[in-house]
Amino acid sequence: MPANPTEREELVAELGEAKAQIEELKKQLVTALATIERLAAELRKNSSNSSLPPSSDGPGAVSRGVREPKKPKSKRKRGGQKGHRGAHRELLPLKQVDAFVDLYPEVCEGCTRPLAPSPDADARRYQCLELLAEGQHVTQWQRHAVTCPCGHTTRAPYDPEVIPASPFGARLTSVVAALSGVYHLSRRNTQRFFHEVFGIDISLGAIIAMEGRVSAALESASEEAHKDVLAAEVKHADATTWLMAGLTLSLWTLSTPRTTVFRIFQDGARATIEGMFSGADGKHHGVLVSDRASVFGFWSMVLRQVCWAHLLRLFIGFSQRAGPMGRFGRELLEHASLVFEYWHGFISGELSPEELQRRMLPVQRRFEALLTRIVAADIRGFSGSCANLLAHAEALWTFVDTEGVEPTNNLAERDLRSFVIWRRLCYGSQSESGLRFVERIMTVAMTLRKRGRGVLRFIERCVTAHFSGTQAPALLSLEA
Repeated sequence: MPANPTEREELVAELGEAKAQIEELKKQLVTALATIERLAAELRKNSSNSSLPPSSDGPGAVSRGVREPKKPKSKRKRGGQKGHRGAHRELLPLKQVDAFVDLYPEVCEGCTRPLAPSPDADARRYQCLELLAEGQHVTQWQRHAVTCPCGHTTRAPYDPEVIPASPFGARLTSVVAALSGVYHLSRRNTQRFFHEVFGIDISLGAIIAMEGRVSAALESASEEAHKDVLAAEVKHADATTWLMAGLTLSLWTLSTPRTTVFRIFQDGARATIEGMFSGADGKHHGVLVSDRASVFGFWSMVLRQVCWAHLLRLFIGFSQRAGPMGRFGRELLEHASLVFEYWHGFISGELSPEELQRRMLPVQRRFEALLTRIVAADIRGFSGSCANLLAHAEALWTFVDTEGVEPTNNLAERDLRSFVIWRRLCYGSQSESGLRFVERIMTVAMTLRKRGRGVLRFIERCVTAHFSGTQAPALLSLEA
Protein backbone atom coordinates (compact mmCIF):
# COMPACT_ATOMS: atom_id res chain seq x y z
CA MET A 1 0.00 0.00 0.00
CA PRO A 2 1.56 3.31 -1.04
CA ALA A 3 2.47 5.57 1.89
CA ASN A 4 1.95 8.75 -0.08
CA PRO A 5 -1.64 10.00 0.43
CA THR A 6 -1.76 11.30 -3.10
CA GLU A 7 -0.80 7.92 -4.53
CA ARG A 8 -3.38 6.22 -2.33
CA GLU A 9 -6.08 8.55 -3.57
CA GLU A 10 -5.09 7.90 -7.17
CA LEU A 11 -5.13 4.13 -6.56
CA VAL A 12 -8.58 4.32 -4.90
CA ALA A 13 -9.87 6.33 -7.86
CA GLU A 14 -8.47 3.79 -10.31
CA LEU A 15 -10.05 0.95 -8.34
CA GLY A 16 -13.36 2.82 -8.34
CA GLU A 17 -13.20 3.28 -12.09
CA ALA A 18 -12.28 -0.39 -12.57
CA LYS A 19 -15.18 -1.43 -10.37
CA ALA A 20 -17.55 0.76 -12.34
CA GLN A 21 -16.26 -0.73 -15.58
CA ILE A 22 -16.73 -4.23 -14.20
CA GLU A 23 -20.30 -3.43 -13.22
CA GLU A 24 -20.95 -1.98 -16.66
CA LEU A 25 -19.46 -5.08 -18.29
CA LYS A 26 -21.64 -7.27 -16.09
CA LYS A 27 -24.71 -5.40 -17.30
CA GLN A 28 -23.58 -5.76 -20.91
CA LEU A 29 -22.94 -9.48 -20.34
CA VAL A 30 -26.43 -9.97 -18.90
CA THR A 31 -27.93 -8.12 -21.87
CA ALA A 32 -25.78 -10.08 -24.33
CA LEU A 33 -26.71 -13.42 -22.77
CA ALA A 34 -30.39 -12.50 -22.86
CA THR A 35 -30.05 -11.51 -26.52
CA ILE A 36 -28.22 -14.75 -27.33
CA GLU A 37 -30.91 -16.78 -25.58
CA ARG A 38 -33.67 -14.90 -27.42
CA LEU A 39 -31.98 -15.39 -30.81
CA ALA A 40 -31.27 -19.04 -30.04
CA ALA A 41 -34.95 -19.51 -29.16
CA GLU A 42 -35.90 -17.92 -32.49
CA LEU A 43 -33.57 -20.31 -34.32
CA ARG A 44 -35.11 -23.28 -32.53
CA LYS A 45 -38.63 -22.31 -33.55
CA ASN A 46 -40.47 -24.69 -35.82
CA SER A 47 -44.03 -25.93 -36.20
CA SER A 48 -43.70 -28.22 -33.16
CA ASN A 49 -42.88 -25.49 -30.63
CA SER A 50 -44.53 -22.37 -32.05
CA SER A 51 -47.40 -21.21 -34.25
CA LEU A 52 -45.28 -21.47 -37.41
CA PRO A 53 -46.86 -23.66 -40.14
CA PRO A 54 -45.23 -27.00 -41.05
CA SER A 55 -44.34 -25.58 -44.48
CA SER A 56 -41.89 -23.18 -42.79
CA ASP A 57 -39.75 -26.03 -41.45
CA GLY A 58 -38.09 -26.65 -44.79
CA PRO A 59 -37.44 -29.93 -46.61
CA GLY A 60 -36.26 -32.83 -44.47
CA ALA A 61 -37.18 -31.15 -41.19
CA VAL A 62 -38.89 -33.06 -38.42
CA SER A 63 -41.74 -30.69 -37.65
CA ARG A 64 -43.65 -32.72 -35.12
CA GLY A 65 -41.76 -33.51 -31.93
CA VAL A 66 -38.48 -35.34 -31.46
CA ARG A 67 -37.14 -37.68 -34.11
CA GLU A 68 -37.86 -41.28 -33.16
CA PRO A 69 -35.05 -43.88 -33.16
CA LYS A 70 -34.55 -45.35 -36.59
CA LYS A 71 -36.22 -48.72 -36.97
CA PRO A 72 -34.14 -51.67 -38.14
CA LYS A 73 -34.36 -52.19 -41.88
CA SER A 74 -36.93 -54.77 -42.88
CA LYS A 75 -35.83 -57.81 -44.89
CA ARG A 76 -39.04 -57.77 -46.90
CA LYS A 77 -39.05 -56.43 -50.44
CA ARG A 78 -40.88 -53.22 -51.26
CA GLY A 79 -44.46 -53.39 -52.48
CA GLY A 80 -47.25 -55.88 -51.88
CA GLN A 81 -46.28 -59.02 -50.01
CA LYS A 82 -47.10 -62.63 -50.85
CA GLY A 83 -50.75 -63.34 -50.14
CA HIS A 84 -51.65 -59.66 -50.32
CA ARG A 85 -55.02 -59.08 -51.96
CA GLY A 86 -54.34 -57.12 -55.10
CA ALA A 87 -56.23 -54.03 -56.21
CA HIS A 88 -57.45 -53.56 -59.76
CA ARG A 89 -59.73 -51.28 -61.73
CA GLU A 90 -63.28 -52.56 -62.17
CA LEU A 91 -64.66 -52.76 -65.71
CA LEU A 92 -67.28 -50.16 -66.61
CA PRO A 93 -70.80 -51.42 -67.42
CA LEU A 94 -71.59 -52.01 -71.11
CA LYS A 95 -73.94 -49.03 -71.29
CA GLN A 96 -70.96 -46.73 -70.67
CA VAL A 97 -68.91 -48.22 -73.52
CA ASP A 98 -68.82 -46.09 -76.69
CA ALA A 99 -67.08 -48.50 -79.09
CA PHE A 100 -66.61 -52.27 -79.26
CA VAL A 101 -63.79 -54.15 -80.96
CA ASP A 102 -64.56 -57.85 -81.39
CA LEU A 103 -61.64 -60.25 -81.76
CA TYR A 104 -62.21 -63.82 -83.01
CA PRO A 105 -59.77 -66.69 -83.36
CA GLU A 106 -58.93 -67.50 -87.00
CA VAL A 107 -58.13 -71.22 -86.66
CA CYS A 108 -58.78 -73.98 -84.13
CA GLU A 109 -55.86 -74.60 -81.80
CA GLY A 110 -56.71 -78.30 -81.82
CA CYS A 111 -57.02 -79.14 -85.53
CA THR A 112 -56.07 -75.85 -87.28
CA ARG A 113 -59.45 -75.82 -89.04
CA PRO A 114 -60.61 -72.25 -89.97
CA LEU A 115 -63.20 -70.89 -87.57
CA ALA A 116 -66.15 -68.68 -88.46
CA PRO A 117 -66.74 -65.65 -86.17
CA SER A 118 -69.17 -66.60 -83.41
CA PRO A 119 -70.13 -64.22 -80.57
CA ASP A 120 -69.26 -65.49 -77.09
CA ALA A 121 -71.38 -64.44 -74.11
CA ASP A 122 -68.40 -64.99 -71.78
CA ALA A 123 -65.82 -63.13 -73.85
CA ARG A 124 -62.77 -61.81 -72.01
CA ARG A 125 -63.13 -58.06 -71.72
CA TYR A 126 -60.50 -55.32 -71.69
CA GLN A 127 -61.19 -51.60 -71.56
CA CYS A 128 -59.24 -48.45 -72.34
CA LEU A 129 -60.57 -45.11 -71.13
CA GLU A 130 -59.48 -42.17 -73.25
CA LEU A 131 -60.07 -38.42 -73.20
CA LEU A 132 -60.91 -37.05 -76.65
CA ALA A 133 -60.34 -33.50 -77.80
CA GLU A 134 -63.76 -33.23 -79.41
CA GLY A 135 -65.37 -32.08 -76.19
CA GLN A 136 -66.91 -28.76 -77.21
CA HIS A 137 -70.49 -28.31 -78.35
CA VAL A 138 -71.53 -25.04 -79.99
CA THR A 139 -75.12 -23.86 -80.37
CA GLN A 140 -75.80 -20.93 -82.72
CA TRP A 141 -78.89 -18.75 -82.65
CA GLN A 142 -79.69 -16.96 -85.94
CA ARG A 143 -82.09 -14.03 -86.21
CA HIS A 144 -83.30 -14.23 -89.78
CA ALA A 145 -84.72 -11.31 -91.78
CA VAL A 146 -87.77 -11.97 -93.97
CA THR A 147 -88.97 -9.61 -96.73
CA CYS A 148 -92.72 -9.12 -97.02
CA PRO A 149 -94.45 -8.86 -100.45
CA CYS A 150 -95.06 -5.26 -99.45
CA GLY A 151 -91.32 -4.76 -99.68
CA HIS A 152 -90.60 -4.36 -95.96
CA THR A 153 -87.90 -6.55 -94.37
CA THR A 154 -88.47 -7.74 -90.78
CA ARG A 155 -85.80 -9.37 -88.66
CA ALA A 156 -86.64 -11.74 -85.77
CA PRO A 157 -86.55 -9.79 -82.49
CA TYR A 158 -83.82 -10.28 -79.93
CA ASP A 159 -85.29 -12.24 -77.01
CA PRO A 160 -82.99 -12.37 -73.94
CA GLU A 161 -85.01 -15.29 -72.58
CA VAL A 162 -84.08 -17.33 -75.66
CA ILE A 163 -80.61 -16.08 -76.55
CA PRO A 164 -78.17 -16.38 -73.60
CA ALA A 165 -76.34 -13.25 -72.48
CA SER A 166 -73.06 -15.15 -72.03
CA PRO A 167 -71.23 -16.80 -74.93
CA PHE A 168 -70.30 -19.65 -72.57
CA GLY A 169 -72.70 -22.31 -71.31
CA ALA A 170 -73.36 -23.26 -67.70
CA ARG A 171 -71.15 -26.36 -67.70
CA LEU A 172 -68.19 -24.65 -69.35
CA THR A 173 -68.54 -21.70 -66.96
CA SER A 174 -68.67 -24.07 -63.99
CA VAL A 175 -65.58 -26.02 -65.07
CA VAL A 176 -63.59 -22.82 -65.57
CA ALA A 177 -64.56 -21.57 -62.10
CA ALA A 178 -63.81 -24.96 -60.54
CA LEU A 179 -60.34 -25.12 -62.09
CA SER A 180 -59.39 -21.68 -60.78
CA GLY A 181 -61.38 -21.55 -57.53
CA VAL A 182 -61.45 -25.18 -56.33
CA TYR A 183 -58.36 -26.77 -57.87
CA HIS A 184 -56.40 -23.49 -57.71
CA LEU A 185 -55.15 -23.48 -61.28
CA SER A 186 -53.99 -20.03 -62.34
CA ARG A 187 -56.12 -18.22 -64.89
CA ARG A 188 -53.37 -18.43 -67.50
CA ASN A 189 -52.97 -22.16 -66.93
CA THR A 190 -56.76 -22.54 -67.09
CA GLN A 191 -56.65 -20.72 -70.41
CA ARG A 192 -53.86 -23.02 -71.68
CA PHE A 193 -55.69 -26.13 -70.46
CA PHE A 194 -58.83 -25.42 -72.48
CA HIS A 195 -56.80 -24.50 -75.56
CA GLU A 196 -54.56 -27.59 -75.48
CA VAL A 197 -57.09 -30.19 -74.31
CA PHE A 198 -60.33 -29.06 -75.95
CA GLY A 199 -59.20 -26.56 -78.56
CA ILE A 200 -61.31 -23.85 -76.90
CA ASP A 201 -59.86 -20.33 -76.79
CA ILE A 202 -60.93 -18.20 -73.82
CA SER A 203 -59.49 -14.80 -72.93
CA LEU A 204 -58.36 -13.93 -69.40
CA GLY A 205 -61.10 -11.33 -69.24
CA ALA A 206 -63.70 -13.96 -70.12
CA ILE A 207 -62.39 -16.22 -67.33
CA ILE A 208 -62.73 -13.38 -64.83
CA ALA A 209 -66.26 -12.67 -66.09
CA MET A 210 -67.19 -16.34 -65.67
CA GLU A 211 -65.84 -16.30 -62.10
CA GLY A 212 -68.09 -13.32 -61.41
CA ARG A 213 -71.16 -15.16 -62.74
CA VAL A 214 -70.35 -18.22 -60.61
CA SER A 215 -69.84 -16.00 -57.56
CA ALA A 216 -73.31 -14.51 -58.00
CA ALA A 217 -74.76 -17.98 -58.53
CA LEU A 218 -73.22 -19.28 -55.27
CA GLU A 219 -74.18 -16.34 -53.05
CA SER A 220 -77.28 -17.98 -51.58
CA ALA A 221 -75.45 -21.29 -50.99
CA SER A 222 -72.68 -19.46 -49.13
CA GLU A 223 -75.19 -17.66 -46.92
CA GLU A 224 -76.97 -20.96 -46.27
CA ALA A 225 -73.70 -22.48 -45.03
CA HIS A 226 -73.10 -19.45 -42.81
CA LYS A 227 -76.49 -19.79 -41.13
CA ASP A 228 -75.87 -23.50 -40.56
CA VAL A 229 -72.54 -22.86 -38.81
CA LEU A 230 -73.99 -20.11 -36.63
CA ALA A 231 -76.75 -22.47 -35.46
CA ALA A 232 -74.30 -25.27 -34.58
CA GLU A 233 -73.72 -26.13 -30.92
CA VAL A 234 -69.94 -26.29 -31.45
CA LYS A 235 -67.90 -24.36 -34.02
CA HIS A 236 -64.20 -23.78 -34.69
CA ALA A 237 -62.60 -20.50 -35.75
CA ASP A 238 -59.18 -19.60 -37.10
CA ALA A 239 -57.58 -16.99 -39.35
CA THR A 240 -54.72 -16.44 -41.77
CA THR A 241 -53.79 -13.76 -44.29
CA TRP A 242 -54.94 -13.16 -47.88
CA LEU A 243 -53.79 -10.66 -50.45
CA MET A 244 -55.66 -8.16 -52.61
CA ALA A 245 -53.70 -5.99 -55.04
CA GLY A 246 -50.66 -6.12 -52.75
CA LEU A 247 -52.58 -5.41 -49.54
CA THR A 248 -52.60 -7.94 -46.71
CA LEU A 249 -56.13 -8.81 -45.62
CA SER A 250 -57.55 -11.10 -42.92
CA LEU A 251 -59.06 -14.45 -43.98
CA TRP A 252 -61.31 -16.20 -41.42
CA THR A 253 -62.97 -19.58 -41.25
CA LEU A 254 -65.86 -20.77 -39.09
CA SER A 255 -66.16 -24.56 -39.24
CA THR A 256 -68.11 -27.56 -38.07
CA PRO A 257 -67.51 -31.22 -39.03
CA ARG A 258 -70.04 -30.87 -41.91
CA THR A 259 -69.94 -27.19 -42.89
CA THR A 260 -67.23 -24.59 -43.49
CA VAL A 261 -67.55 -20.85 -44.10
CA PHE A 262 -64.83 -18.46 -45.27
CA ARG A 263 -64.87 -14.67 -45.08
CA ILE A 264 -62.22 -12.09 -46.00
CA PHE A 265 -61.99 -8.74 -44.16
CA GLN A 266 -59.86 -5.65 -44.43
CA ASP A 267 -58.40 -6.42 -40.99
CA GLY A 268 -58.84 -8.80 -38.08
CA ALA A 269 -60.11 -6.25 -35.56
CA ARG A 270 -62.97 -7.24 -33.28
CA ALA A 271 -65.35 -4.63 -34.68
CA THR A 272 -64.61 -5.90 -38.21
CA ILE A 273 -65.11 -9.62 -37.75
CA GLU A 274 -67.73 -9.86 -35.01
CA GLY A 275 -70.60 -9.83 -37.50
CA MET A 276 -69.35 -13.12 -38.96
CA PHE A 277 -69.87 -14.79 -35.56
CA SER A 278 -73.33 -13.48 -34.71
CA GLY A 279 -76.78 -14.08 -36.13
CA ALA A 280 -79.31 -11.55 -37.31
CA ASP A 281 -80.18 -10.82 -33.68
CA GLY A 282 -76.54 -10.04 -32.87
CA LYS A 283 -76.28 -12.93 -30.40
CA HIS A 284 -73.71 -15.73 -30.24
CA HIS A 285 -74.74 -19.36 -30.00
CA GLY A 286 -72.87 -22.48 -28.91
CA VAL A 287 -69.27 -23.21 -27.92
CA LEU A 288 -66.43 -21.59 -29.85
CA VAL A 289 -63.12 -23.47 -30.20
CA SER A 290 -60.20 -21.16 -31.00
CA ASP A 291 -56.83 -19.92 -29.84
CA ARG A 292 -56.36 -17.27 -27.13
CA ALA A 293 -56.48 -14.27 -29.47
CA SER A 294 -57.89 -11.22 -27.70
CA VAL A 295 -60.19 -10.57 -30.67
CA PHE A 296 -62.50 -13.32 -29.34
CA GLY A 297 -63.30 -11.24 -26.26
CA PHE A 298 -66.88 -10.83 -27.50
CA TRP A 299 -67.56 -14.55 -26.80
CA SER A 300 -68.39 -15.64 -23.26
CA MET A 301 -65.39 -17.35 -21.65
CA VAL A 302 -67.52 -20.18 -20.24
CA LEU A 303 -68.64 -21.02 -23.80
CA ARG A 304 -65.15 -21.16 -25.25
CA GLN A 305 -62.52 -23.88 -25.64
CA VAL A 306 -58.89 -22.86 -25.99
CA CYS A 307 -56.85 -25.04 -28.35
CA TRP A 308 -54.50 -27.31 -26.41
CA ALA A 309 -52.46 -28.01 -29.55
CA HIS A 310 -51.41 -24.35 -29.51
CA LEU A 311 -50.56 -24.66 -25.82
CA LEU A 312 -48.56 -27.83 -26.41
CA ARG A 313 -46.38 -26.06 -28.98
CA LEU A 314 -46.01 -23.11 -26.61
CA PHE A 315 -44.90 -25.37 -23.74
CA ILE A 316 -42.40 -27.19 -25.97
CA GLY A 317 -40.83 -23.83 -26.75
CA PHE A 318 -40.67 -22.95 -23.04
CA SER A 319 -39.14 -26.33 -22.17
CA GLN A 320 -36.27 -25.74 -24.59
CA ARG A 321 -35.17 -22.58 -22.81
CA ALA A 322 -32.49 -22.48 -20.13
CA GLY A 323 -32.92 -21.79 -16.41
CA PRO A 324 -36.21 -21.58 -14.49
CA MET A 325 -38.23 -21.07 -17.68
CA GLY A 326 -37.02 -24.41 -19.03
CA ARG A 327 -37.80 -26.22 -15.76
CA PHE A 328 -41.27 -24.73 -15.52
CA GLY A 329 -41.81 -25.37 -19.24
CA ARG A 330 -41.10 -29.06 -18.81
CA GLU A 331 -43.63 -29.22 -15.98
CA LEU A 332 -46.25 -27.55 -18.16
CA LEU A 333 -45.43 -30.01 -20.92
CA GLU A 334 -46.02 -32.95 -18.58
CA HIS A 335 -49.49 -31.67 -17.71
CA ALA A 336 -50.35 -31.09 -21.37
CA SER A 337 -49.20 -34.63 -22.19
CA LEU A 338 -51.60 -35.99 -19.57
CA VAL A 339 -54.44 -33.96 -21.10
CA PHE A 340 -53.86 -35.55 -24.51
CA GLU A 341 -53.29 -39.01 -23.05
CA TYR A 342 -56.66 -38.97 -21.27
CA TRP A 343 -58.41 -37.41 -24.26
CA HIS A 344 -57.09 -40.07 -26.65
CA GLY A 345 -58.22 -42.69 -24.15
CA PHE A 346 -61.70 -41.18 -24.26
CA ILE A 347 -61.73 -41.05 -28.08
CA SER A 348 -60.65 -44.70 -28.34
CA GLY A 349 -63.42 -45.77 -25.95
CA GLU A 350 -61.10 -46.79 -23.12
CA LEU A 351 -62.43 -44.00 -20.88
CA SER A 352 -66.05 -43.12 -20.29
CA PRO A 353 -67.13 -39.46 -20.01
CA GLU A 354 -67.31 -39.87 -16.22
CA GLU A 355 -63.83 -41.43 -16.11
CA LEU A 356 -62.46 -38.61 -18.26
CA GLN A 357 -63.86 -36.02 -15.84
CA ARG A 358 -62.50 -37.88 -12.82
CA ARG A 359 -58.98 -38.09 -14.24
CA MET A 360 -58.90 -34.54 -15.55
CA LEU A 361 -59.91 -32.94 -12.24
CA PRO A 362 -56.52 -33.36 -10.46
CA VAL A 363 -54.72 -32.40 -13.68
CA GLN A 364 -56.72 -29.17 -13.80
CA ARG A 365 -55.94 -28.33 -10.17
CA ARG A 366 -52.22 -29.01 -10.45
CA PHE A 367 -51.97 -27.20 -13.80
CA GLU A 368 -53.62 -24.02 -12.53
CA ALA A 369 -51.53 -24.16 -9.31
CA LEU A 370 -48.40 -24.39 -11.47
CA LEU A 371 -49.49 -21.38 -13.51
CA THR A 372 -49.99 -19.43 -10.28
CA ARG A 373 -46.44 -20.29 -9.15
CA ILE A 374 -45.00 -19.19 -12.49
CA VAL A 375 -46.86 -15.88 -12.35
CA ALA A 376 -45.51 -15.30 -8.83
CA ALA A 377 -41.96 -16.04 -10.04
CA ASP A 378 -42.20 -12.97 -12.31
CA ILE A 379 -40.01 -14.35 -15.12
CA ARG A 380 -39.72 -11.94 -18.00
CA GLY A 381 -41.28 -13.19 -21.23
CA PHE A 382 -42.84 -16.14 -19.45
CA SER A 383 -44.95 -15.18 -16.44
CA GLY A 384 -47.09 -12.87 -18.57
CA SER A 385 -48.06 -15.73 -20.90
CA CYS A 386 -49.02 -17.87 -17.92
CA ALA A 387 -51.06 -15.02 -16.44
CA ASN A 388 -52.95 -14.89 -19.75
CA LEU A 389 -53.57 -18.63 -19.48
CA LEU A 390 -55.01 -18.17 -16.00
CA ALA A 391 -57.31 -15.49 -17.41
CA HIS A 392 -58.58 -18.16 -19.84
CA ALA A 393 -58.92 -20.85 -17.15
CA GLU A 394 -62.68 -21.22 -17.72
CA ALA A 395 -62.03 -21.96 -21.40
CA LEU A 396 -59.34 -24.59 -20.87
CA TRP A 397 -61.55 -27.47 -19.73
CA THR A 398 -64.86 -27.08 -21.61
CA PHE A 399 -64.13 -30.29 -23.58
CA VAL A 400 -64.15 -32.33 -20.38
CA ASP A 401 -67.87 -32.00 -19.64
CA THR A 402 -69.43 -30.67 -22.88
CA GLU A 403 -70.38 -33.20 -25.54
CA GLY A 404 -69.01 -32.57 -29.02
CA VAL A 405 -66.23 -30.21 -27.92
CA GLU A 406 -62.63 -31.16 -28.76
CA PRO A 407 -59.53 -29.84 -26.94
CA THR A 408 -57.90 -28.75 -30.20
CA ASN A 409 -58.73 -26.44 -33.08
CA ASN A 410 -57.40 -28.87 -35.69
CA LEU A 411 -60.67 -28.78 -37.64
CA ALA A 412 -60.38 -25.07 -38.50
CA GLU A 413 -56.64 -25.36 -39.12
CA ARG A 414 -57.19 -28.17 -41.62
CA ASP A 415 -59.89 -26.16 -43.39
CA LEU A 416 -57.52 -23.20 -43.74
CA ARG A 417 -54.65 -25.29 -45.07
CA SER A 418 -55.92 -25.32 -48.66
CA PHE A 419 -56.15 -21.53 -48.57
CA VAL A 420 -52.59 -21.26 -47.23
CA ILE A 421 -51.34 -23.44 -50.11
CA TRP A 422 -53.39 -21.42 -52.62
CA ARG A 423 -51.93 -18.18 -51.26
CA ARG A 424 -48.41 -19.48 -51.91
CA LEU A 425 -49.32 -20.25 -55.52
CA CYS A 426 -50.88 -16.95 -56.51
CA TYR A 427 -50.93 -13.22 -55.82
CA GLY A 428 -54.30 -13.35 -54.10
CA SER A 429 -57.24 -11.38 -55.48
CA GLN A 430 -57.23 -8.13 -57.38
CA SER A 431 -60.68 -6.73 -56.55
CA GLU A 432 -63.59 -6.89 -54.13
CA SER A 433 -65.53 -9.06 -56.57
CA GLY A 434 -62.54 -11.41 -56.66
CA LEU A 435 -62.64 -11.68 -52.87
CA ARG A 436 -66.31 -12.64 -52.94
CA PHE A 437 -65.62 -15.33 -55.57
CA VAL A 438 -62.84 -16.80 -53.41
CA GLU A 439 -65.03 -16.82 -50.28
CA ARG A 440 -68.09 -18.35 -51.88
CA ILE A 441 -66.58 -21.05 -54.06
CA MET A 442 -64.29 -22.32 -51.27
CA THR A 443 -67.20 -22.27 -48.79
CA VAL A 444 -69.33 -24.33 -51.15
CA ALA A 445 -66.52 -26.70 -52.19
CA MET A 446 -65.35 -27.43 -48.62
CA THR A 447 -68.89 -27.97 -47.36
CA LEU A 448 -69.82 -30.30 -50.23
CA ARG A 449 -66.68 -32.36 -49.79
CA LYS A 450 -67.37 -32.77 -46.08
CA ARG A 451 -70.81 -34.09 -47.00
CA GLY A 452 -69.53 -36.45 -49.69
CA ARG A 453 -71.15 -34.60 -52.58
CA GLY A 454 -69.80 -33.62 -55.99
CA VAL A 455 -68.65 -30.01 -56.29
CA LEU A 456 -68.78 -29.47 -60.05
CA ARG A 457 -72.32 -30.83 -60.45
CA PHE A 458 -73.66 -28.52 -57.75
CA ILE A 459 -71.89 -25.46 -59.18
CA GLU A 460 -73.35 -26.27 -62.61
CA ARG A 461 -76.86 -26.48 -61.17
CA CYS A 462 -76.42 -23.12 -59.44
CA VAL A 463 -75.09 -21.48 -62.62
CA THR A 464 -77.94 -22.95 -64.68
CA ALA A 465 -80.47 -21.54 -62.21
CA HIS A 466 -78.69 -18.18 -62.26
CA PHE A 467 -78.76 -18.04 -66.07
CA SER A 468 -82.46 -18.93 -66.19
CA GLY A 469 -83.44 -16.60 -63.32
CA THR A 470 -84.82 -19.46 -61.20
CA GLN A 471 -84.17 -20.31 -57.56
CA ALA A 472 -80.73 -21.79 -56.80
CA PRO A 473 -80.60 -25.33 -55.37
CA ALA A 474 -80.17 -25.77 -51.63
CA LEU A 475 -76.66 -26.52 -50.43
CA LEU A 476 -77.48 -28.46 -47.27
CA SER A 477 -80.82 -30.21 -47.84
CA LEU A 478 -79.55 -32.71 -50.41
CA GLU A 479 -77.48 -35.68 -49.35
CA ALA A 480 -74.92 -37.70 -51.30
